[in-house]
Amino acid sequence: QVQLVESGGGLVQPGGSLRLSCVASGRIFRLLDMGWYRQAPGKQRELVAIITSGGSTNYQDSVKGRSTISRDNAKNTVYLQMNSLKPEDTAVYYCKISAESRMGTYALYYWGQGTQVTVSS
Repeated sequence: QVQLVESGGGLVQPGGSLRLSCVASGRIFRLLDMGWYRQAPGKQRELVAIITSGGSTNYQDSVKGRSTISRDNAKNTVYLQMNSLKPEDTAVYYCKISAESRMGTYALYYWGQGTQVTVSS
């Protein structure tokens, strides 16, 4: 089974920075997309950023320009560097990865348990 371990969350002041990381362990045949989602109280879970196996990236408009997603396939790790943090960034951040099935016929999805990011003075 695949396990995702997130780290890097915490309390930060507005304008500060955080670097989230997510490490996947277990048997993974081939990583596909890797990304970060977030969910604030009373709101739907939303995509923050995603990076494909080819390195293409996509960002939510609200974080574009101040966030960078990256990956290290050798370490089965995805990162999210967030700068100029705002109170509206406060949420539980979830790592999500997709991987090919053993036979390469479809994708499997895995979620981390989430890490709290709180932006407050």
